Amino acid sequence: MYKLGIPRSLFYYYYGHFWQDFFNALKIDYLISPITNKKIMENGMKIAGSEMCLSLKNYLGHIDYLKDKCEYILVPRISNFKNDNQTCTNFWAAKDIVNNLFENKILNYNVDIQKHQTLKKGLFKIGKVLKKTPLEIKKAYHYAVIKEKKRLKKNHQINQNKLKLPKTKILIVSHPYNLYDELIGKDIIKYLKKRKIELIYSDKFDPKITNKLSKKISKDLYFKYSKDNLGAIIYCQNKIDGIIFISSFPCAPDSLANELAMRKIKIPYLNLVIDDSTSFTGLETRLESFLDMLGGKLND
Repeated sequence: MYKLGIPRSLFYYYYGHFWQDFFNALKIDYLISPITNKKIMENGMKIAGSEMCLSLKNYLGHIDYLKDKCEYILVPRISNFKNDNQTCTNFWAAKDIVNNLFENKILNYNVDIQKHQTLKKGLFKIGKVLKKTPLEIKKAYHYAVIKEKKRLKKNHQINQNKLKLPKTKILIVSHPYNLYDELIGKDIIKYLKKRKIELIYSDKFDPKITNKLSKKISKDLYFKYSKDNLGAIIYCQNKIDGIIFISSFPCAPDSLANELAMRKIKIPYLNLVIDDSTSFTGLETRLESFLDMLGGKLND
């Protein structure tokens, strides 16, 4: 049995690489659930409540996969990054939901900047539970921070370089746990790449910049990750040919934020909302129509 299980969903797509660097440095034996497959998604849908969004159902399917394979499962609570940068309520409630549905031991930490609860403090707490010394935890944390900074800087530069290319460029506006998930967003990305579209990703810009730029679309929006996404639109609106929004049903933050953006932007866009009954055949038809609308701007 593995010491620690890490669900490849939701939080993983923000912190996954950081966690791996941290636990590798601590020499903790962990297991990451596999890329989403139909069985994982179906199990998640059986466990979840009908009102939960597809992304949360998916997350519960990954928890279910890990439940008999690990001593602990990592389930953080990410509440806010200050008052005007809140997260989705699912990020707040994930720990309680998992506690109520599963009997596994949960390793939890809180990120609540309003209450001075940070990632660093949270990982120190987890390191102690895993019986590591303060010095070992400190070294592992700083190692992970250095690796993460280099990784983010590289991703930001790749996005910047793509904007300069003389090709058809489409901005994908989506949360990474949807965009890079095998059953939610990956087929969309594969289709667009086959059509030789240059894809720009909203989550791969510097959020310190895009978060502020989001005010040009809405000064009242307070969802941190939605603000990051909308700011990416403003950042590259004069350098792209179109926008594709990808969200899971029924995501409350996206239904608000994306609607605000679509009312204000003057760039061709396509809004894709994925639920558990969505087939790629239907999506492919809509994608093809959108690319046809771009017409002569498509790459050879």
